[in-house]
Amino acid sequence: MSTQPLPTPVAAPPPREGRSVRLWSGFERLQGMLFVLPALLVLAIFLIYPAYYTIRLAFYEGDFHFGFAHYLGVDNFKQLLTNDHDFLDLSKFPPGGALINNLRWVIFYISLSLIIGLALAVLAVRVRYERVVKTAIFVPMAISATAVGIIWLLVYNTDSNIGVLNALWHGALGKHSVSWLGNPGIVNYALIFAYIWASVGFVMVVLSAAIKGIPTEIMEAARVDGAGEWNIFRRIMLPMLSLPLSVVTIWLFINVIKVFDIIYVMTGGGPGTSSRVIAFTMYEETFHNGRPGYGAAVAVIMLVLIAPVMVLNVRRFRTEKVVA
Repeated sequence: MSTQPLPTPVAAPPPREGRSVRLWSGFERLQGMLFVLPALLVLAIFLIYPAYYTIRLAFYEGDFHFGFAHYLGVDNFKQLLTNDHDFLDLSKFPPGGALINNLRWVIFYISLSLIIGLALAVLAVRVRYERVVKTAIFVPMAISATAVGIIWLLVYNTDSNIGVLNALWHGALGKHSVSWLGNPGIVNYALIFAYIWASVGFVMVVLSAAIKGIPTEIMEAARVDGAGEWNIFRRIMLPMLSLPLSVVTIWLFINVIKVFDIIYVMTGGGPGTSSRVIAFTMYEETFHNGRPGYGAAVAVIMLVLIAPVMVLNVRRFRTEKVVA
């Protein structure tokens, strides 16, 4: 006896969205755009337009507002990178100029701030009066850069009766007073140390909070297995602090690229031009030398240095979010 195959059931088509649902979805999108619009307007007025104006001005000589802007193409950038020895001087060893000084700041300021801040963060969680210690270290962060500059002007004063550093140098070692801010060979390192003093508290607080977020069970299990404190720090704490460390590094990098105020207060870019950095050169060219186009070209170079770091940071955050 032959059997007939059963008919395959056909799934019913999904119900179409009603017109009211589509209208409501469109209204929600419009509502969201209206909420975001004020922030977009502020962003456009105070960030996007000034950035566009600065980039455009970098290719001109003069100023659009006074009607005498003259198109130069990339001449401002050529002058900066090839002929302006105050900005970049590769004709001597070691090289000099504002760009090289900023490179010194990036290397020493970021590395020393991270090392000192991480060491203080690890040690601070072990001391009895943790809050008092953290507050004392963080206080310089709450002081304006101008005040920090004035404090360190007194510390570096060549008169050993005023300058604390020269008093120690002369009293403890019997050496002659050193002009810490008057010697072109050491002035940048003196400025870097002063800025580290003002910034390391922030690094310590951020990393200390991150350390407290590490589960204690992991470290206790490692101790039970016989791991020493150094191995726990190297193999457990450091990998788990990678994201906070990257955030702090980005913050330090942006700080060091735009550093201006403490240099303006302490040395004015001197002696000569030995302590100038990129931001200081931008200020000098724009306001003192009356060359807004040239100063804008310096600002564009600052933007080119900062933008890739910001993009990498955003991508890293997205990657961490996906993994989480």
